[in-house]
Amino acid sequence: METRSPREDGQPSPARVRPGGPAPLLLQTVHEHRPGLGGISVLKTRGTVDASNARLFSEALADHVAHAGQAAEHPLLDLSEAYLACADAVRSLERATGALAHTGRALSVVQPRPHVREALTSAGLPGIRVHATLASALDALTSSREPSRERVCEPAYEPARPESGGLG
Repeated sequence: METRSPREDGQPSPARVRPGGPAPLLLQTVHEHRPGLGGISVLKTRGTVDASNARLFSEALADHVAHAGQAAEHPLLDLSEAYLACADAVRSLERATGALAHTGRALSVVQPRPHVREALTSAGLPGIRVHATLASALDALTSSREPSRERVCEPAYEPARPESGGLG
């Protein structure tokens, strides 16, 4: 009998399989006011984005970005508790942030898990800027608002790099 690793036979690794199936997609928007920055709007995403709900996720994210723009808030996307299960999930981010990319702006994505960071980096989405923490995302937004500070142009996303002393 031939044995194959889960990746070779197309099945997800046991660490990715939930007994009841994928985690349901939950979206919550949190609005805050930060001194020196103004309003921020964080879309917290929890669960699995897959082919069955990628369109819903894309529409919710596009609405989030549009509403933040109308309210003069900075939109952020918290992916700390999200799993992107397929290419449709990554494309849903591209659809929702395409308008930002065309204007030279990017959506700050906060704390993606390592596999999500890798998927976003591989996709090279110009409308996405990945940040390891909420604090680093807010620092980047604050520095972009200060005209007197010299800024170094950052890429639209940060390449995933393994951190020393731990898992990447």
